[in-house]
Amino acid sequence: QVPLVESGGGSVQAGGSLRLSCVVSGYIYYSSNCMGWFRQAPGKEREGVALSGGGITYYASFVKGRFTISQDNAKNTLFLQMNSLKPEDSAVYYCAARTSAPCTWGEKQYNYWGQGTQVTVSS
Repeated sequence: QVPLVESGGGSVQAGGSLRLSCVVSGYIYYSSNCMGWFRQAPGKEREGVALSGGGITYYASFVKGRFTISQDNAKNTLFLQMNSLKPEDSAVYYCAARTSAPCTWGEKQYNYWGQGTQVTVSS
């Protein structure tokens, strides 16, 4: 069983919206102290986008006010609602889970990763 499976990526025009989903296996979902979304654009390093842990959410400055991270505990699913998308938001988006607390932006601190979903925003 793949531990984290993302979906919801696609192509959209600037100003549009997408909602990413990440279904997390039960053991990982309930043993994780932080889950989040990261992204990687071509030629760039992977960067944190939004994190959720301990009832607190965290956002990178470049998405604050546009993206919202949320969870559905009944479905073991992590979401990322992305509004007012910009061409610079184009990237492969990954969900990740960390068993240790607290949330951190350091990607190497995350134990589990999804395979990624492509988001392309055209101008």
